[in-house]
Amino acid sequence: MASAPNPGPSAITVAVRGVAAIGVWRLLAVAMPHLAAFAILLRTETDFGGRISFLLSWGILNCAFIALLRRPALSGALSLTLVVVLVLLSKFKHDVVQMTANFVDLMVIDRDSAAFLFTIFPNLRWSVILTGLVTIPLMYALWWLDPFRIRRLPALAGMLACLAALVGYSFARPDDAWRSYSPDGYLSKFSRSGVTAVSDFVNYGFMESDAVVAGRLKVPLVDSCAPAGRRPHIIMVHDESSFDIRQAQGMKVPAGYGRHFDSFDGVARKFVAESSGGASWFTEYNVLAGLSSRSFGRFSYFVTRIAAGRVERGLPLALRRCGYSTTSLYPANGAFMSARGFHTSTGIQNFYDARDLGAKGIEPDSFFYDKAVNLLSQNATASPQFIYVYLAANHFPWETPFRPDLTPSWSKPGNAPVVDEYVRRQTMSANDYSAFVARLKKKFPAQPFLIVRYGDHQPEFSSHVLDPGIDDTAAGKKFETYDPRYFTTYYAIDAVNFEPVKSPVVMETVDAAYLPLVIQEAAGIPLDPTFEEQKNIMLRCKGVFYACKGGAEARRFNRLLIDAGFVKNL
Repeated sequence: MASAPNPGPSAITVAVRGVAAIGVWRLLAVAMPHLAAFAILLRTETDFGGRISFLLSWGILNCAFIALLRRPALSGALSLTLVVVLVLLSKFKHDVVQMTANFVDLMVIDRDSAAFLFTIFPNLRWSVILTGLVTIPLMYALWWLDPFRIRRLPALAGMLACLAALVGYSFARPDDAWRSYSPDGYLSKFSRSGVTAVSDFVNYGFMESDAVVAGRLKVPLVDSCAPAGRRPHIIMVHDESSFDIRQAQGMKVPAGYGRHFDSFDGVARKFVAESSGGASWFTEYNVLAGLSSRSFGRFSYFVTRIAAGRVERGLPLALRRCGYSTTSLYPANGAFMSARGFHTSTGIQNFYDARDLGAKGIEPDSFFYDKAVNLLSQNATASPQFIYVYLAANHFPWETPFRPDLTPSWSKPGNAPVVDEYVRRQTMSANDYSAFVARLKKKFPAQPFLIVRYGDHQPEFSSHVLDPGIDDTAAGKKFETYDPRYFTTYYAIDAVNFEPVKSPVVMETVDAAYLPLVIQEAAGIPLDPTFEEQKNIMLRCKGVFYACKGGAEARRFNRLLIDAGFVKNL
């Protein structure tokens, strides 16, 4: 009788033997990065679109590394490392400036950004070195443990397929701009911003401008300035987060609150900023370069970093042509958003940041006014001075009192706690400013001064007092459409021993980019050809700049500046 054939091992048995042969640890080396990435997805991505974008981005990274290395374990580990670094940096950026990391951060990476990181984290260099010393042996171990080898062509095809899907999804469902302020979706927002940023850059570069325009600007001569009267010292004051909170209904304020927003002639003038709730450097660009951050489109958040060394036009340069010495008093690290490089590009000769000034954290306004008086004392008789005084005492957060010792008799008006603290700090600012003007009158009785103050943007809570009960989505739409109620602050003109020159450009409401023109006209400074052309635009557009004619005037003006060599490589 024939014996029954001996059955071979089952498929399960073969699989178990295969696992045993390969080794559980080697399989875990392949699987663990993907499991960790999935945990990060669940932790950081809050909606369907974000999770799809995360998965596609993860596929792009893994397939790209596999196409290069052929080892899935090492590729997964490298991909996970990049994702973790991105999430950590994005969280850090949000803690500092309330926005998550954007692909443009890579496009405009510069020495100042690295210097800023290493300055505020002095031990970061050693952390980077130690991380490298630990990571390199670990990556070598994964290279040795990885039992698999994947062909390059399928990996490359997978990467291109994921990339095509991400591009298609990003164009079909573009991310809302306001979501960059939300502390989540770090990888998905970064990836989708890469699609739109590269597309915008290919289409029009960093700055919007017409391809060709009729006419040209005449390059001004260095000695072509001949003012009719005595040139006043000019002090421009950046009044952090300040606006007249009485724009919101039902606000309770101290007696005399509104006087701080009035000019020398009793007129309360309005200043239309291009940011709301933050990003002071938007207005910094407006009032120094005399141009619109909105011309940079999706790149506007990085405007000062992009403009540094590229935009060589502005109020300080125009005043230097008229013999002024130009100085900035900056309350933070000069590398932040390339502030030092941008200020010097627009004509600032002496840039003093927080370290140079000896600031210890956030300082009251009187600290910076004292520095301005000291500088004037040293140089007031040598040449007329332009001093940009950048204040910071009214910067968020307002949940805790800042220097309550400076307002010992303060009585809360009775608003929400955050609003009351905000109004208290505005009161501090008003008192410090009044004391500053009094010192100028006493210390320089024969010197003329023109002082122009402005609120750089509304505070981040303004939408909730202007429109109580509004949700983030509705508020985000108002921000995207530049609802003037959310962007209007104030500007005020004051003078000491000087009568501001009357001019049609000193309007009751002006866009931020026109402030350099207002200052020169009020000071009686002859305009160079760039500001003469901008004056014509201002009068045609009644104080509106970027939004005039759907951006046509701004695009034409940008092209004129590019052709004349004032704007380069944009």
